[in-house]
Amino acid sequence: MLGNRFFIDRPVFAAVISIVILLAGAVCIRILPIAQYPELTPPQVVVTATYPGASAETVAQTVAAPLEQQINGVENMLYMQSTNSNSGAMQITVTFALGTDPDQAAINVNNRVQRAVSTLPQDVTRLGVVVTKRSTSILGFVAMYSTDSRYDRTYVGNYALLNVIDDLKRIPGIGDVNLLGDVDYSMRIWLRPDKLAQYNLTPSDVATAIQEQNSQFAAGRFGDQPSNNPQAFT
Repeated sequence: MLGNRFFIDRPVFAAVISIVILLAGAVCIRILPIAQYPELTPPQVVVTATYPGASAETVAQTVAAPLEQQINGVENMLYMQSTNSNSGAMQITVTFALGTDPDQAAINVNNRVQRAVSTLPQDVTRLGVVVTKRSTSILGFVAMYSTDSRYDRTYVGNYALLNVIDDLKRIPGIGDVNLLGDVDYSMRIWLRPDKLAQYNLTPSDVATAIQEQNSQFAAGRFGDQPSNNPQAFT
């Protein structure tokens, strides 16, 4: 081995070696593998469902409890927590151990959820039970507003729902996007108890009649085949 005295007596040779090492490091810095950061946040899978008109207690008993019974014990699960609101919304957050594949975890949870679908209320199954892999932490907020009085809050919210939400969801790394405030267009129907009693109806009967008429029907075609007189346009 060369001693320190060798390089002290030959400063030019030592400088050349240092420059060569520096250049070699600059060239190799782009091809050297970069170690990934360790996973600090455990992966999570969120199960959401909606039971319109139900209280938080009803949602917990009829929706959350059957789902939790089936999800409990899924592979690599650490713990599970659920939240229920008086608006009928339910959310179950399943947290998995570090290193668990989020895609496989979502598949395993979805398989467990399908076992409980048959025991859920019909309104819940009709609206669907959604299973997504995402973190419950909020990454950021995007505020939309009108600079003048031409557009109200409902119009801006509906515009965001139709034109912005889907584009944000397609950004790589984004798990889900929610519109806060429920400002979409909707219709509220008030029922008169005396008229319901007069016609021997219940609120579910009215809801069923509205759902039967709330459909999109194809109008058909004019001048389509077969036709006695050939048409230039259909």
